[in-house]
Amino acid sequence: MQHQKIVDHINLWLTDYLTKSNLEGFVVGVSGGVDSALTGTLAAITGRPTILVNMPIFQSKKQFERSSQQIERLENSYTNVKSYEVDLTPVFKSITDNFPDHVQDSLSMANARARLRMTTLYTFASAHKLLVVGTGNKVEDFGVGFYTKYGDGGVDLSPIADLMKSDVFSLAKYLNVLPSILDAKPTDGLWGDDRSDEDQLGATYAELEWAMKNIENEDASTFSVRQTEVMLIYKRLNKANQHKMVPIPVCEIPKSYK
Repeated sequence: MQHQKIVDHINLWLTDYLTKSNLEGFVVGVSGGVDSALTGTLAAITGRPTILVNMPIFQSKKQFERSSQQIERLENSYTNVKSYEVDLTPVFKSITDNFPDHVQDSLSMANARARLRMTTLYTFASAHKLLVVGTGNKVEDFGVGFYTKYGDGGVDLSPIADLMKSDVFSLAKYLNVLPSILDAKPTDGLWGDDRSDEDQLGATYAELEWAMKNIENEDASTFSVRQTEVMLIYKRLNKANQHKMVPIPVCEIPKSYK
């Protein structure tokens, strides 16, 4: 992996898109995970105004500390970086206090957390003429659809969405992301506990990368028992989440009706 060439390429891509947008800079939500840590670093490297936002919602102490430390490191390293902490816990509690009980299942409320964060980021973006930068990687965005529609999937541009999770870790290490983040189990932090992405997906990112690369392999006889299980997990998630990965359906009206 040619780390510096990838960094330079993303830097040019980000700054070119920003220039064409006639906006001022970037805003990134930093969660304590490797994807957002890398994305925040890449935005900072551009030298353009970059706002990093920490948005705890009943957040795990360890996750909050990792995100705070990563933000502090970037603020100390780049003069173009500013940060804000927006505690969304009271806002989320207001929702849970007022929504009917029958809509408050675990998944719906986890997605509500992600959508609150998206709203927060776009509020900063609107106020400061910024682009909201996505933090999803290739496996999440185009493999298993592991993100919230109009939550962390609601962004203006995605600089790391063509990088596998292993690539993200490699590039993050190259750019000196905190070891505590590199060593932590990946988690979306939307549940108020320590469950990992692997707990939710049923497979590791390494396994899902393998499935994504071997999806066209018709000779399943070469798969181990575990690989067969992982392929089924991948196919199930990919199919179930297609609605996130394809354009919104538009009902086209025949011209003769107009």
